[in-house]
Amino acid sequence: MDKAQTTIQITGMTCAACANRIEKGLNRMEGVEANVNLALERASVRYDPLVVDDAKLEQKIIDLGYGTIKQTADSNENAGDYKKQEIRRQQLRLAAAIALSLPLLWAMAGHFAFTSFLPVPQLFMNAWFQLALAAPVQFIIGWPFYVGAYKALRNGSANMDVLVALGTSAAFFYSLYETFRTLNPSGHGAHEAELYYETSAVLITLIVLGKLLEALAKGRSSEAIKTLMGLQAASALVIRNGVEQRIAAQDVIAGDILLVKPGEKIPVDGIVLDGSSTVDEAMLTGESMPVEKRQGDELIGATINKNGALRMQATKVGKETALAQIIRVVEEAQGSKAPIQRVADRISGIFVPIVTILAAAAFAVWYLIIEPGELGNALEKAIAVLVIACPCALGLATPTSIMAGSGRAAELGVLFKGGEHLESTHHIDTVVLDKTGTVTKGKPELTDVRTAAGFEEKRLLSWVGAAEKNSEHPVAEALVTGIQARSIALPEAEHFEAVPGFGIEALVNGQQLLVGTRRLMEKHGVNVQKAEAEQQELESEGKTVMLIAVNGQYAGMAAVADTVKETSAAAVARLKAMGLEVIMLTGDNERTARAVAKAVGIERVLAEVLPEQKAKAVQELQAEGRKVAMVGDGMNDAPALVAADIGMAIGGGTDVAIEAADITLMRGDLNSIADAIRMSKVTMANIKQNLFWALAYNVIGIPIAAAGFLAPWLAGAAMALSSVSVVLNALRLQRMR
Repeated sequence: MDKAQTTIQITGMTCAACANRIEKGLNRMEGVEANVNLALERASVRYDPLVVDDAKLEQKIIDLGYGTIKQTADSNENAGDYKKQEIRRQQLRLAAAIALSLPLLWAMAGHFAFTSFLPVPQLFMNAWFQLALAAPVQFIIGWPFYVGAYKALRNGSANMDVLVALGTSAAFFYSLYETFRTLNPSGHGAHEAELYYETSAVLITLIVLGKLLEALAKGRSSEAIKTLMGLQAASALVIRNGVEQRIAAQDVIAGDILLVKPGEKIPVDGIVLDGSSTVDEAMLTGESMPVEKRQGDELIGATINKNGALRMQATKVGKETALAQIIRVVEEAQGSKAPIQRVADRISGIFVPIVTILAAAAFAVWYLIIEPGELGNALEKAIAVLVIACPCALGLATPTSIMAGSGRAAELGVLFKGGEHLESTHHIDTVVLDKTGTVTKGKPELTDVRTAAGFEEKRLLSWVGAAEKNSEHPVAEALVTGIQARSIALPEAEHFEAVPGFGIEALVNGQQLLVGTRRLMEKHGVNVQKAEAEQQELESEGKTVMLIAVNGQYAGMAAVADTVKETSAAAVARLKAMGLEVIMLTGDNERTARAVAKAVGIERVLAEVLPEQKAKAVQELQAEGRKVAMVGDGMNDAPALVAADIGMAIGGGTDVAIEAADITLMRGDLNSIADAIRMSKVTMANIKQNLFWALAYNVIGIPIAAAGFLAPWLAGAAMALSSVSVVLNALRLQRMR
């Protein structure tokens, strides 16, 4: 049985160790494959519904000591509300912590020579006053750290909360011990208390500040999803039982008849029943020019109707719309893990126990060897080591970059199906392009008309159009569309007959008309020898030529072609400039394929390849040691898309394109291929920067702290800033052009 999929929003995670623990706990369940993303605070789970269900998965997370947000149709909104509330709580905690910690920080300033000029009220130096300020910070504002540490230790692991709870508790309780010693029951004079209340209070304040900044920055990194969701129409004007009524767009059902007025967003996917207009589809395709829409044309939800009223029928609603599928793909990509993240996961999994041992060693060395008997100083060094070594930055290094990179790519019209594809795309060295619908527009167009002596072009085309409009052949459709685009009126044909494989015979305005191949002309005894040179010239350009005869006499020819997209040549040149080899792979005939390839600057062509042979052709390229990206329309190219190292589907986010390919290029522009490769390259560079600095920070910071060159409050500030800096570095990806 196929596995089911679900996404669970998790609350209470504080660092990479939390994410690892939940992931391991879920994966130990039978039939479960889970991936927990710290940056998104979300678990993506595939599971066997015969063994477990959503309720059991959520209960497992709760048993591990964390919370979940109930999954509903509005889960994203619920998660957003929770995050807003959490940020508000963090702000209140921070305000209270600052108010209580400032006098302690002020008192600490009085101990330094370089700040001795600052007047310090005597009250601030009183041990009991400091206790009154520090206790609420330690046990009310800092309570979540104790809860998190307890849950972690109860489950046989350790996380950031353990480090914070250990470090701040050591400082607080040592200070508490010193405070009680000031009572001096022995009567041998006043005891000079050695207090570290400011260490515990300022540490907690700085960590809360860091968490707040981190939450705000992480909120910005998921802007792509919010932007996409904001594109959805809020309401729809529906006709039910003959009555027009305005309803919420989410309440539209498939089959509903809708009215879309000029300037309104199209609520859902559908087809035009009546009316004509132009529609701005830039949100989906990136094309700035509006697209004309008439009866029978497809409409995409969230695009904007520009200047005409349309009556449409809803075909896809809710999660089936193109926009909903785009959002789903971006969410899955942002929630997935790139293989490089395994490095960070392995390190963070053993990090906290190692740091705890290092802190204990630092304490022992200082207390027993460097400054024998100086408990306070030894404790300070151990606290600094515990605090500076928090693995948050390491845990955030990869997921924040994946979120920002895949989100920005989506805004550019490139949908990565998962983090692994975002990681591997920049290794591509060969790009294989399908011809029809990829390099070309995928729709034949009338390109050339040649007339014989004695025949006037406009009249001849009106007869041809009148005859061909009765045919369903794609070439006939191209001829009729091209003739109508020239504002030529079409009379009615008095007789029409299609001759399969040859063309058509028709009677129009009393004229006996033949339109088709040379064999059709020969069959009817029409001499077309004088047209041979022109026909070969046009066919050498990859065009399909239809010969025309009127009353048994050669009258001219019309050529149609699947024309090259305006941007294809520039895109191929751009790919070559990036050092990539570009190959065309098509089922078309050799002559046509080479004509198209020449027009866009492609030298190597594999023509007349059947769909089932395309995958083999890709595999043969891979056997040469190439990393191959296959680019096609996601339907007849599906086997090759799957066989390639990276499959890229050109299209509008259809099910087939998304399922067959690793990447969907929402715009028809081949420049999206270079955009995808470049986004992969810069995202991987960003991840490596984050991992390097997160590791370097700990490698450098821990010895400095252990050597006594870093006060605990400075260690706390450095720890908070390291996490924030990683997220801010990832956010640079959102500015990539």
